[in-house]
Formats: sequence, structure tokens, C-alpha cells
Amino acid sequence: MQGELLQAIQNHLRNADFDAALAEAEASLAENPSDTDALYFRAVSLRYLDRIEAALDCLQTLKQLQPGFGRAFQEEGHCYKAQGYLDKALSAYQRAARSNAALLASWRNQIDLARQLKRPQVANTAHQQLTGLQRQPKAVLSVMDLMADGKWLKAEDLCRRFLQKNPRYVEAMRLLAEIGVQLGALEEAEFLLASAKQFEPDNTAVALAYVQVLRKRQKFIAARDEAKALWQSQPEHPQLRSVYAIELMQTGDYDAAVALFDQVLAQLPGEPITLTSKGHALKTAGDTQAAIESYRAAIASNPGHGEAWYALANLKTVTFTSADIKQMQAQLTSGDLSPMDRTYLHFALGKAYEDAQSYAQSFTHYREGNATKRKQSRYQAEQITQEFEQQRQVVTPELIDHFAGSGHPEPAPIFIVGLPRAGSTLLEQILASHSQVDGTLELPNVLSLVHRLRRGDTLSGDNHYPQAIAQLTPAQLKALGEEYIRDTQVHRQGALYFIDKMPNNFRHIGLIKLMLPNAKIIDARRHPLACCFSGYKQLFAEGQEFTYSLDDIGQYYADYVALMDYWQQLFPEQILLMEYEQVVADLPGQVARLLDYCGLPFEDQCLEFHKNQRAVRTASSEQVRQPLYQTGVNQWQHYEEFLQPLKTKLAKLLP
Repeated sequence: MQGELLQAIQNHLRNADFDAALAEAEASLAENPSDTDALYFRAVSLRYLDRIEAALDCLQTLKQLQPGFGRAFQEEGHCYKAQGYLDKALSAYQRAARSNAALLASWRNQIDLARQLKRPQVANTAHQQLTGLQRQPKAVLSVMDLMADGKWLKAEDLCRRFLQKNPRYVEAMRLLAEIGVQLGALEEAEFLLASAKQFEPDNTAVALAYVQVLRKRQKFIAARDEAKALWQSQPEHPQLRSVYAIELMQTGDYDAAVALFDQVLAQLPGEPITLTSKGHALKTAGDTQAAIESYRAAIASNPGHGEAWYALANLKTVTFTSADIKQMQAQLTSGDLSPMDRTYLHFALGKAYEDAQSYAQSFTHYREGNATKRKQSRYQAEQITQEFEQQRQVVTPELIDHFAGSGHPEPAPIFIVGLPRAGSTLLEQILASHSQVDGTLELPNVLSLVHRLRRGDTLSGDNHYPQAIAQLTPAQLKALGEEYIRDTQVHRQGALYFIDKMPNNFRHIGLIKLMLPNAKIIDARRHPLACCFSGYKQLFAEGQEFTYSLDDIGQYYADYVALMDYWQQLFPEQILLMEYEQVVADLPGQVARLLDYCGLPFEDQCLEFHKNQRAVRTASSEQVRQPLYQTGVNQWQHYEEFLQPLKTKLAKLLP
């Protein structure tokens, strides 16, 4: 909606001219039926005109277009309250406040309704939240509001302007750190939170945020120690006990983590989030059956807890029963699910119907789950295409010649790159089974260096990357390589070589080869339709926003191949292409080829990778604990009739 029209509608509402406001909103919707601002103000106008059912219908459309929009739930609460449906109104206000804590009206109404419904604990909790929020300056509440709407750049600008006048205001520092996390500025976020902790050592919210950013930076030992200290400061606090358990998982102490989760469950029997976290710990440690039991217990406690359903599906080894499918479908139609729970359930049902060979129904749920995620994403395929082209423009043969002999000569890193679901975890498991290779994680270190080169003086910053590569000196390139080796040392266990399996590092091979010229690069490749559709039906935790649309993932794959072709030309015979289908067809031959490229002697245990008991944290964790099988190679063919957008994008790459 245009700014002038938006202002006109708001003026009509302030002047109680609700018919005029409604007319303006409907005129805007006639031109753009998906205008969320117009839908919101149409619903508000309808409520003031006492057309409550029409307002609720409008809000339903709005929530479908913009899941998690707090004001839509708040307006829904107003509608239900006007109708006298107090339970529904209270639930809507609670959902609104969870989506956007800055909606003070939702907290006030929760207090009022909870008291009328004789729910003193709910009223007291809401009162505490409201009291804390009312102490915040108006600018800080506005920052929270912008963040809830995903307007990160505006939120950053406002927050920085506030902190310039109030440099030690801890809540603003915490919010700016959260903005930094969203924008990938993890180092700045860590610095902000470390400073905030010094100013207010007993601030639990800051301490929790600090633990979380340390984990995101994969400083697992520091995160564990911070979490332990926080828990010991309030030893009976179940949430802090759980946070410490989660950090123990990151350092590989799964038995201790499970024991702590069990202590939480003794305090809060049947708590579904804890049961799900316990299941994750058991799964990662390799105790699949116990993980399944924990996920099932979470579902029994709360059938609408979508994460537990998806966790079962994501094991790839669980077949849902008809009763499971019926129960998940019932939850989807209940209407009281968060957008994320709804997304989880759609993906779980996609897997359930796939196992039942009901491929049309399966695809419908994969499509709905992805569509929900896509609505919450800022991903723009055109921007990625441009960024890849910039790599080719900046990292040229002339630049490589200019920096010849630069960088850190350490040969230890083995980078496995490519798209998700292309077989990178399989290659990692094969290599990690070798006595001279440490398996690690999808390390964020290269991406962190890139973010540092990309930004100016703000978290969002102007895009100085990849142009910044050409401005580096040989000494700086060597320092970057040394920093990478030093910071990744914590993940190593003493082997000569180690694996960095961050798939998206393929975008930065130019930088990698300049700062670590002796690093090995392995390109994990898979049939275009198989790879793209496998990514489309996999719900990733974060960082793979291109997978939410067949058009986007097809374009991304095509751009990836074009960029990898360029890197191959720029660094001839220095990048090994490994195709998943060939590995499945000829495991001994392809393993020998892989080890030869890495300069490693052949070891039989690499052929028995599935016996490796190392913790695996990716979506393929259960698959790489089994021998290779052929059935997964052509699964995409069951969905071929639905994949025309993908085929169009991949036309030049298909046989």
C-alpha cells in the first residue's frame, strides 16, 4: 500500500469515518488483493462497523498471506471479544503477543480476560510482561514492533539512533544483537551481548541471548560454560536447565544432556518441547529407538506440537500409520496452530503420504509447507544470480595471478561444497571414517569472514563483497587463512586433515583458494531434479531459503552449476567433482578416487562408513548410518508431473 493511501486510511479511522476507511482499503484491494496493509485496515474498519464475521473472514485471508502477523491476531482478539467469545479472544491475544511482544493492547486484554475467566496465573504473567514493557522507552518498543514485522533494516537504524543517545541501555543492545543475528552479523552480536552482560550481569534475557549467539558462532565450549553458570545461578529454573542441556549436546555430552532433560521432565511432566529436545539428543547420539519414543511422548502430550511430528518424519526411517495421518490432519484443521507448527505438520504429512505412495497428496503438503515458509522469507533469486556474477567479475585469472604465492599454506582443510541433499553428508562420513581425517560440522567460519568483508559500519551495511577481495593485501590473505585454521582448531581431534562441510561455501571458493591455496575442494553433485526436489521436501532449520519454491531452487541450482564451472576453469584440477549416482553405483571405485584426490592411502573402513559412530547433525544422519541403497536415487520421478517449474529452470542441465 502506498504511503499516502495508508496515511489517509489511518486518518479516516482516527476521525471515526469507518465507511471512508473501508472504501479506501477495498479500492486498494481491488488493484492488489494480496495487499496485507489493506486487508488489515479493511478488517479494522469492518469491526468498527460491527460487521464482525466479515472482519474475521478478512483476517483469515490476511493470516494465510502473512503467517505470524501479530496485529492480525490482535484484531482477531478484538473481534472475538466483541462477540463475547472470551476464550477465543484470550487465545488470539496470546498468539498476538507471542508474535509481537510490543503489542501492549494484547497484554492488557489478556489481563482483563484472564481475570474474567478466573485464570489468575495467566493474568499475573501477562501483568508482569506488560509492566516490563511499559518501562521501555517508546523508541525501544518501536524497534520491537519493526522486528516482529521483519523490517530489520528500519529496526537497526532506529535502534542505533537510540543507542547513540543512550549507549548503555541494555535492552536496546540486546535488540540490536538480535537484529545482527538475523542479518548474519554474529561477531557484532556477540560483542554487543558481552558488553551488555558487563553492564547488567544478572540480566537473564541478555545471558540467554549470549549463549545462543555463542552457539551460532560454534563456540560450543564457551556457550556450554555460560549456560552452566546461568543455570547454577537459578538451579531450579527448568528453562535454564534445558538450555544447559542443549549446550551439552553441542559439545557431544549426550548422556549428561539426556539426564538434565529428564530432570526437567520430573519438574514438568510431559513437557513437549523438552521431550522433543531429548529426542534430538538421543537421535544425534545414535539411539534412534529411544528418540522415537521421546518424540512420540511429546506428541501424546500435545498432538499439535508440530516439531515432534516433523522430527519423526525427518528420521527418514519411520513410517507413519493411518492413525498418525488422521491425527495430523485433525491438527491442521483445528485452526489453533502457530505458523511454524503448521509448517512442520505439512512437511510431516508430505513424508507420510510419500511413504503411502499417495504422491499427489504428498506434494500438496510439501507445497503448502514451503509456501508458508516462503511468505516469511526475504529471499530474492535475482539478487543471488547477481552476487554469483559479481564473483566472476571480481575473482578473475588476473587477480589469481596477482596473488600467486599468497595465503596460508596449511593443507589440512577439506571443503565439501554443493547444494543441500546432494550427498555431501555421505562424502563427509566416508572421509571421516579415515584415520587421518577429522569429521567436524558445517562450520560457519568462511561465512563469518565473508560477512565481515561485506559490511560497512552497520549490521546490514553496503555490500562490499566480493569487491573487497580485490582490495586485500597478501599479508591480509595470509592472516585470514591463519585465522580460519586457528578458529576451527576447536573442532579437530588431532588428525592431519579435517572436513568443513558447509555446503554454501561453494559461493566463496575464490576467497578460500586465495587464503588457503592448498585446501582441497570437493563438489558434491546430484541429478538436478533429484537434488532440487529433495531440497524442496526437506525443511531446513535456517540458511537455505531458496528451497521454499520450485522456481527459486531451480534457479539456484542453475546458478550454482554456472559458478562451479567457472571455479573449475579458474582452478583447474584443484576441485574434485563427486556425483552421488556414481558413488551409489560404484562405491569402491569412487572412494578410491576420493581418497586419491585428498592424498590419503586407501582404508577399508571408508567403505564401511555406516559403522562410524560419530555424531551426525544433518538431515541425513540416519541415512549415513546404513549401507548405501539404490531406492533413493530416482524418488523424484514419482513427483515428475508436478515439477514443470523446476524442469523449466533446469532445461539446459537436464539430459
